[in-house]
Amino acid sequence: MKKNIFAIIGSASKQSSNLRLVEKIAALADDDFNFIIFDRLAEMPHFNPELSLENTPQEVLNFREAVLKADGVLICTPEYIFSIPSGLKNAIEWCVATVVFVGKPLGIITASASGVKGHEELQLIMSTLETTYNESTLLLIQGIKGKFDAAGNITDQKTEQQLVAFVKAFQELVTILP
Repeated sequence: MKKNIFAIIGSASKQSSNLRLVEKIAALADDDFNFIIFDRLAEMPHFNPELSLENTPQEVLNFREAVLKADGVLICTPEYIFSIPSGLKNAIEWCVATVVFVGKPLGIITASASGVKGHEELQLIMSTLETTYNESTLLLIQGIKGKFDAAGNITDQKTEQQLVAFVKAFQELVTILP
């Protein structure tokens, strides 16, 4: 039986390399996973702690429910000014007062020009939310824009190999955890 993966795209761009990566991963893991790709972070209302537990906006409730129902979560994001994008942080903040991420198998891909600081920051945030990941389900892809051709194909062999290894590790993590 296929596992359901909730894939969160951290980029606000409609031409996102991160979206292309998730589409590639979905094709690689098609036998094992059903992907629900969430690329609508801009539609989430700004975090308001007073609405976190009561009168919570429907968009937020839908996001939380998708995380909760997923067998695993994949976050694929760029780095913006040495940090994670504000839309991604906003969505995660809406989940802090809940347990939707606790124990959830997680894959993190940071694909950006550099990405180092954003990658570290996202790991810290997701550790705080008690997700489950390991070194093999983390992938930093630097210089991402130069690794795709105009048709959206990965042109860098090393990146392709890293992506295949990441997918295998993520499949294993999602499969072994309840």
